[in-house]
Amino acid sequence: MLQDPAEAALARLLPAPMAREVLPGGRTNRLWRIGPLVLKRHDPTAASPLFPNDPQAEARALALFAPQGLAPRLRAQGEDWLIYDHAEGAPWRGDPAPVARMLHRLHCSPVPPGSFRPLPSGSAAILAHAASFAPQGLPAPPPDPQLPPVPPRPVHADPVPGNILATTQGPLLIDWQCPGLGDPAEDLATLISPAMMWLYTGAKPPEGWAEAILNAYPDQATADRTRTLLPLYHWRIRAHCAWKAARGDADYAQALQIA
Repeated sequence: MLQDPAEAALARLLPAPMAREVLPGGRTNRLWRIGPLVLKRHDPTAASPLFPNDPQAEARALALFAPQGLAPRLRAQGEDWLIYDHAEGAPWRGDPAPVARMLHRLHCSPVPPGSFRPLPSGSAAILAHAASFAPQGLPAPPPDPQLPPVPPRPVHADPVPGNILATTQGPLLIDWQCPGLGDPAEDLATLISPAMMWLYTGAKPPEGWAEAILNAYPDQATADRTRTLLPLYHWRIRAHCAWKAARGDADYAQALQIA
């Protein structure tokens, strides 16, 4: 019988078999800690129009950003699985300023053209993307502020609190299955989102959370653009929550009331 490719890779990487610990926190894929490593198996059915679930994109992101201290180190990859270094840490809590600065480092990182999928940029494109999957019954979208696209930058696209670890070296981004090239405002808006905060922590953002993030972000023009685009990004997250709720996800039905 052929050995599972992920198991074969673990056998090459580890000196001996080690105990496995199921890692909590992920809403999409299955993860185990095995000694100093993490095995992640992607569920292709878990993708949504807003959050793809692409193991190959995640592997590229780890290869590009681990050397900068922004992502775990990739050790092996397959069609629907990854193995990478386990990072000691807990989900980020408290002062958002280090997270804002860390995201800015990501957004300023040079990457080869075409490394990731293109993300909607500019207010018209954001509204059109949201409308493409928004179920009927949502409130009307906010008015278009008519902001133009911006030059694309690397974007994590899912920097929710559960995907940011507090480590001894500072915040570290995990769960890179939906990176893109687009507007850094997308990351800031996702981090600020009350619905996404609730889905990953069970609580709404603390008082002043959004302004603390935007005030700490080193690029004032991006922070100001995020403030203008927030109603559009939040309406798109409402559309995402409604899309998930329509498919039977009760958590997203509740998050829809918070978004």
